[in-house]
Amino acid sequence: MATQVILLERVEKLGGMGDVVAVKPGYARNYLLPEKKALRASKENVAYFEAQKKHLEGENDKQKAIAEKLAKKIEGTKVALIRQASEAGQLFGSVTSRDIAEGLNEATGEKINRSAVKLNQNYKLIGLFPINVVLHPEVTAEITINVARSVEEAETQAKTGKALVADATQQEEAEDKAEATADAPDEDALADVLEEGALEAEKERQVEAGEKAAEDAVKAEEKAAKKAEKDAAKAAADEAEAAAMEGDAEEAPEEVVAEAEEEKTEE
Repeated sequence: MATQVILLERVEKLGGMGDVVAVKPGYARNYLLPEKKALRASKENVAYFEAQKKHLEGENDKQKAIAEKLAKKIEGTKVALIRQASEAGQLFGSVTSRDIAEGLNEATGEKINRSAVKLNQNYKLIGLFPINVVLHPEVTAEITINVARSVEEAETQAKTGKALVADATQQEEAEDKAEATADAPDEDALADVLEEGALEAEKERQVEAGEKAAEDAVKAEEKAAKKAEKDAAKAAADEAEAAAMEGDAEEAPEEVVAEAEEEKTEE
C-alpha cells in the first residue's frame, strides 16, 4: 500500500514543495523521510507545513541562491583523475562519486558532498565524461571528468577534447579498413565478372534447351513414323482380307455353272 507524504522540497519525478504524493513505503522510509525531503501526510504534518510554509519557502530560496552561485563557479570544470589502465584504456578499477567529489573540491577549493555527484554509469575507461552535480533540488551544474593514465595524457586530452585511446583505436580501425579494401576485389570488376558469368550461364541454358528441343523433335518423329508404319500395315491387312473375300465370291458362280453344264451333258 502506498504511503502519502508531503514534500518539503522539489524531488525529481515526484513534485515540488508542498505537493502531497503517494510513494512506495520503502522509498519514503529509507530516503524521503530520513533525508528530510518529506513528511508523512498526516493532518498534524499538513497543518505544520501550512504554518511553516512561508519560512520553508524563504529558506529554500536562500539555499537556491547559494547553490546558483556555486554552480556558476564550478560549471564546466575539468577534473583530472589519474588512474592505472591497460594499453586499450581499460581502468584497473573504476571511478566513484567519492573520487569525483574529492577531485572537484581540489580543483575548485569548494566543499562538494559526494552525494551531489550523480553517476548514471560506471566509468572504467580512459577519456572525457560529462557529470551532473546537483547542488540544490532546482540547481544542477555540469562538470567533466578527465580520466587519464598520466598528467601529460590528461593535459593532451583536455586540449584536444578527445580520448587518446579513442584516437588510437580509430587509427587502428582505419588501417584495418584500408588493408581490407586493398585485399578486396574492385567492385566494378566484380560486377563485370558476375555479369559475364551470368551471360555464360544463360548461353549454357539456351544450348541445353536447344538440345532438349531437338531430342524431343527426334522422339516425336520416330513415334510418328512408327504410328504411320503401324497404320499402313493395318491398312494392308484389311485390304488383303477384303480382296480374299471378294475372290471367294467370284469363284462360287463358276463352280455352279460347271456343275450345271455337267448335269446338262449327262441328260
